[in-house]
Amino acid sequence: MSVNSIEPVARRSVLALAALAVAITVSACGASGSAARSDSAPGRITAVGAESQYANVISQIGGRYVNATAVMSNPNTDPHSFEASPSVASTVGAAKLIVQNGLGYDSFMNKIEAASPSRSRRVIEVQTLLGLPDSTRNPHLWYDPSTMPKVAAAIVRDLSALAPAHAAYFKANGRRFDATLQPWLRAVASFKRLHAGTPVAVTEPVADYMLQAAGADIRTPWVLQADIMNGVDPAPQDVTLEDNLFKQRRVKVFLYNRQVTNTVTQSFLRLANQDHIPVVGVYETMPAGYSYGSWMLAETRALSAAVTAHRSTNSL
Repeated sequence: MSVNSIEPVARRSVLALAALAVAITVSACGASGSAARSDSAPGRITAVGAESQYANVISQIGGRYVNATAVMSNPNTDPHSFEASPSVASTVGAAKLIVQNGLGYDSFMNKIEAASPSRSRRVIEVQTLLGLPDSTRNPHLWYDPSTMPKVAAAIVRDLSALAPAHAAYFKANGRRFDATLQPWLRAVASFKRLHAGTPVAVTEPVADYMLQAAGADIRTPWVLQADIMNGVDPAPQDVTLEDNLFKQRRVKVFLYNRQVTNTVTQSFLRLANQDHIPVVGVYETMPAGYSYGSWMLAETRALSAAVTAHRSTNSL
């Protein structure tokens, strides 16, 4: 089974795209050059993960009976500024299974789905699956060690409903997927056992769920994290608070979002380097060459290396 990716080919407003999607998806499976056509194969379920990490989980569970496509997959771009293209609308319109994050992170998916309704389509919204209110502050749910086992179980359930003849196959792959997470879960537990309370600074709450599970003490004020995440200029006093974490060496690690850097975050990076505080680059979108489990394990190992060996990991 292959996991494909779709990048934005044109910067358009989502509202305009949603209106266009109705016309596009009518012929999605037969349109010349469409992503949906290139992904389709007789007897296979067409599936979409709004983010590459969700598409990867679909791929691991669906195996040879599913073609999964990732909408957002470029680890060098800011997912928050992503704008969907007609090819995305075409692929989403043809999908029988969709996994999306929710919490406003990929709201463009809702607009496209509404513009191309399907009674047979199954949509797993992780926010809803986890029972999280809209007021949940941190949308980066895939960094929480408890999230993906629940997502995987929902994927097994929905794929089994779409292709009952292969239900046993999907269930077996679901068990295999859960097993791939064990090295990561052990690494998180080990860090918590050995380094609980380690003070860290961050730019955004990308890896906050993982840091919390590992027992780290996140010293960066939430308001600063939220402002950077939402593209808002942080207040000078909050920037000063963050600066002092480095200047006064009150943190042992600095984690920054590699996909979103600006003058503010670059200034934090310079201070961390000047004050010899190891830095760890974290990703919102799964880097190429990784599975979900190996990606999370690599991020946790980078955190551990920063604490135990004072080693920076700017990129995976």
